[in-house]
Amino acid sequence: MSCAGASAAPSLWRLRMGARRPLSACGRRISVRPCSSGTTLDDVSRAAVDRIIRVDHAGEYGANRIYAGQMAVLGRTSVGPIIQKMWDQEKDHLKKFNELMVAFRVRPTVLMPFWNVVGFALGAGTALLGKEGAMACTVAVEESIAHHYNNQIRTLMEEDPERHQELLQVIKQFRDEELQHHDLGLEHDAESAPAYTLLKSAIQAGCSAAIYLSERF
Repeated sequence: MSCAGASAAPSLWRLRMGARRPLSACGRRISVRPCSSGTTLDDVSRAAVDRIIRVDHAGEYGANRIYAGQMAVLGRTSVGPIIQKMWDQEKDHLKKFNELMVAFRVRPTVLMPFWNVVGFALGAGTALLGKEGAMACTVAVEESIAHHYNNQIRTLMEEDPERHQELLQVIKQFRDEELQHHDLGLEHDAESAPAYTLLKSAIQAGCSAAIYLSERF
């Protein structure tokens, strides 16, 4: 939702290869069986899939609000087109998860109004630190989201990759695009932001809390 040069390569390699072995985003395996009218799930799998789609929808919504906040501050600067390009991809991600919410009949998190305000405030607040602050926010958030997606990919692969092929394709594509945003942030001086390490850690702690809450409420 990460250092330049040589130190960035191992970190990004681990992100793309999913080297970490934490619990899945939901802590449970899921099972999806497509049918002519949509998707049928057993009771246990249904709850797990609900949480996965709910939290991913919330994450993409939050990312949209972050970029909206950044554009409100930096939209007319030289970095504006870069932020807009990343935001456009996030809009596509949110559109897809809106479709999945309908297809799976998943309710959104009750915290959507909160993420609306907090996401915009985070984007605008870090953008007020300058281009570097906005890019540091992008690096922190997108790295968190990439780890989160890797957890879900691992769960689906261990369960039944053929059965979950369509969902895996969506999550893998979005994971790769989030990592592109991560790389762009580093290329545009994220690590030069004031108190970069502290700022990144604080934002990622917030991301972890947001994921936990959005899965459950």
